[in-house]
Amino acid sequence: MPIHVQSATENHSIQFHQYHLEDMGRVRVKKVCELEDREIAQSEIGKGYEYTKDQVVAISDADLRELPLPTAKAIEIQAFVPLDSIDPIQIGEGYYLAPDGAVAAKPYKLLAQALGRSSKVAVAKYAWSGRERLGLLRIRDNVIVLHAMRWPDEIRAPGAVDPPDEKVSKEEIEGALALMESMARDDLDGPEFEDTYTDALAEIIEAKREDRELPEAPEPDKPAQVLDLMAALNESVEKARASRGEDADVHARGKAPKLIKLPNGQLRCRRVDLDAWWSSMEDAAA
Repeated sequence: MPIHVQSATENHSIQFHQYHLEDMGRVRVKKVCELEDREIAQSEIGKGYEYTKDQVVAISDADLRELPLPTAKAIEIQAFVPLDSIDPIQIGEGYYLAPDGAVAAKPYKLLAQALGRSSKVAVAKYAWSGRERLGLLRIRDNVIVLHAMRWPDEIRAPGAVDPPDEKVSKEEIEGALALMESMARDDLDGPEFEDTYTDALAEIIEAKREDRELPEAPEPDKPAQVLDLMAALNESVEKARASRGEDADVHARGKAPKLIKLPNGQLRCRRVDLDAWWSSMEDAAA
């Protein structure tokens, strides 16, 4: 199935160059041959592999195109697996695959619809930028997306990290679950998922260009020492509810994600019916 590749992402970050601050002259990196001690043009530069200290093997783009691998000119699907069987740490940048010509239209549509109706994704091998790679194929709005993947041996074992040897109570775990529920949502749409860093950087650049006072940076919240983890979790739940515009008067709503201690001593961490809870408390008191 002939395809061509299109980038699935864009970089909107503000780019900087290096300048000589005394006269704002542009500082550039010159490519100089160490043996001839002269600057050389891009057309004179190629790839090479240092086989030994005294021997470098030149590798051309044509050599890479003619690699003796079936994946050098094709994306070969190796298997279909459930998406949740792949550790997200393996998944990298994404590319849209488009059918290349009329001959590819039908097999492309077939693969796209089969993947779309399946609960699985395809794992494939392909060669790109001088190396064989592992890839994941999935569907996004009827378009096949190729995600570059890291090989299993490229993932460092988590044993390199020494997790803290601390004990947490069942109530504290339930409190954390309550906080997670209060912050749960169905999508990533909204102003909190926009790149405010780039906007703030653009404001600084514009202010300096116009020689006016820079915008003031808001003071970040200073993390306080956590003396009572349950109290801190409750406070975080309330802040999360307030940030989403939920009613402060939980009785008016009849439901709340706050931690509530029931007569049996357990903590309820999901939204509970307050009327039923008050009734249970009255019964216990009676």
